[in-house]
Amino acid sequence: MPRPSTNVDTSRKILDVAERLLQTRGYNAFSYADIAQSLHITKASLHYHFPTKAVLGKRLIERYEQSFLQALADIDKSGTGIDEKLRRYVGLYVKVLHNDRMCLCGMLAAEYATLPKPMRVELKHFFDENERWLVATLEEGHKTKKLGFAGSAREVAQLLIGSLEGAMMLARSYGDIRRFEATSERLLAGLGIGAA
Repeated sequence: MPRPSTNVDTSRKILDVAERLLQTRGYNAFSYADIAQSLHITKASLHYHFPTKAVLGKRLIERYEQSFLQALADIDKSGTGIDEKLRRYVGLYVKVLHNDRMCLCGMLAAEYATLPKPMRVELKHFFDENERWLVATLEEGHKTKKLGFAGSAREVAQLLIGSLEGAMMLARSYGDIRRFEATSERLLAGLGIGAA
């Protein structure tokens, strides 16, 4: 006999479905009714776990950031060289595209003006942490002469994030992941990293 779902299981399932909907449709294009229908639960049950869509959205960003930061920590622990670290960083974006999704925070950035303030704060925090990791990685590569770039590491980090997020949108628009791959290869080549 299957054991009954716990509140933690239900919350996780709600977050999983909401994340998929957000990454494929956008925040403003799904409702609690969509989640309830997918999970065969009532909207009242959704409101029990996440009283408002803003609370749900904030939790989605927090969870996505935790996962992303863990992936960055894993890259750091891998002991690979700077060029491979940046390739693996780009690979995080590629993995999302291969799953027919967009970066959750990239999707939210496109809807920034309509988001509740707590979500906007969390969204900026995600990009700040992303940028912080890239800056440290770029500075290390520049100091050891393994990377070459003009300007500050912060400017290059911002260029990378903006370019990769934009390349994801265009690749999705054309249904062609090769557009993203070509852009990312050009960005890496601009840092002195050769083709894989």
